[in-house]
Amino acid sequence: MFVVTLTYTAPIERIDALLTEHRAWLDRQYAAGVLLASGPQLPRVGGIMLARAADRAALDAVLDGDPFRQADVATYHIVEFDPIKTAPELDFLRA
Repeated sequence: MFVVTLTYTAPIERIDALLTEHRAWLDRQYAAGVLLASGPQLPRVGGIMLARAADRAALDAVLDGDPFRQADVATYHIVEFDPIKTAPELDFLRA
């Protein structure tokens, strides 16, 4: 399991211009089973994604398709973790 933190490195106007493409990319990742949750940080300085992938290399390959990464308007910080304990409704996340 991975927590991906995006930090915008471009003016919000550039982010907004790519938002439709980014959200379409997010939809494809949800359909593929990669993303479990996502949303903007508050205040809006970036975003957070909860993702699953076979390994870090597989996740990096997926993230390379993000229009934000392709346009170089965000940096990505990735933390891998093992969800040993969860709330009952999230049991499916446990390794």
